[in-house]
Amino acid sequence: MSEPVSQARRALNQTPADRIVGGVATILARSYGITDVELYQVDYRLSHLLPLTEGDPITGPGHPAWRSFDHQSPLLVDGVGWFPVSMRGERRGVLRLAPVPDDPTVLGELDEIATALAHELAAVSAGTDVYSTARRSQRLTLAAEMQWDLLPGRSRIRPSFSLAGQLEPAYAVRGDSFDWSDDGQRLWLSTVNGSGEGVAASLLTSLATHALRNARRAGLSLADQAALADQALYDLYRGEQHLSALLMELDLRSGLMTVVDAGSPRLVLLRDGEVTEQPLEAQFPLGMFEATDYHEQTFTLERGDRLFVVSDGVLEATGQDIRYGETALDRFLRRTGPMEPLDAVRSLIGDLRAFVAGDLVDDAVVVCLDWTGPQA
Repeated sequence: MSEPVSQARRALNQTPADRIVGGVATILARSYGITDVELYQVDYRLSHLLPLTEGDPITGPGHPAWRSFDHQSPLLVDGVGWFPVSMRGERRGVLRLAPVPDDPTVLGELDEIATALAHELAAVSAGTDVYSTARRSQRLTLAAEMQWDLLPGRSRIRPSFSLAGQLEPAYAVRGDSFDWSDDGQRLWLSTVNGSGEGVAASLLTSLATHALRNARRAGLSLADQAALADQALYDLYRGEQHLSALLMELDLRSGLMTVVDAGSPRLVLLRDGEVTEQPLEAQFPLGMFEATDYHEQTFTLERGDRLFVVSDGVLEATGQDIRYGETALDRFLRRTGPMEPLDAVRSLIGDLRAFVAGDLVDDAVVVCLDWTGPQA
């Protein structure tokens, strides 16, 4: 590791949480002569790159900032460098630096510093509102604030899989959500198709998510995780409130997928360019009845398979009195083959918003999972 990179890492670790960009800017100026430093964070809708301090949002897809963000690689244009600020697949935005010399060694070091910045942002964001506030282009509803704080992230990459999810309407989502965790041998993924309005919907989803996490962390089977969450919801709401969920557990050594369908969103498989709905055993939604007995089913993924989970808010999105529907969804999913999961999710949400000419009325959740093969 070069000395400037080491100094930048120390600055990131030692600077107060609200000033880490300024802290690393001091090192960049001293080591590389860089005088212009700005962090652009991607907003909740994945449609704007918003500056941390000053300047205009970047929205045009052809802009160098978006090209760096989309391709996850440094880009140098007329002495201005754009560097992806990402960690473990979680894309937070891009770092703009100027002037930057056309030197591969320098570009590599600056790219490493941008990655270190991403790790530090993840570490400090729980203790300061500076970065969360700067990445919103409009005010979040209270329910949406609760939902976004509940998420584990928006994308994740390991050698055996790539994963991404998105909520819409991003600034006013109510009950739809997703959650994931992995331990190197297994990946757990849950997608919730919530019910209700406003804060009541987000509270219902939050209880279900925390119940599922509690059961997962206790080492319970997928069926028992569903049963525990089901009972937690029923104990509080006595069946008057319930929600649909899809629980999945992927064995990263074999590709074996275990599933519990609790009145779930739609699960779609994209294999060799063909789109098919994965047949699931429909079971009762979580919290509908007391002491529901849930059953697991399994199927095996093949290398290169892509799974989409979509809630009914996607299929039922309506524009000019026409539903988006399964035909349009299948046609669009087929076109996502070359895209990374986050790009596929963002493109589908963008297509929906164009279809309805604005924000969706109903909540929608989209999750994309790529299985790239057993992990060594």
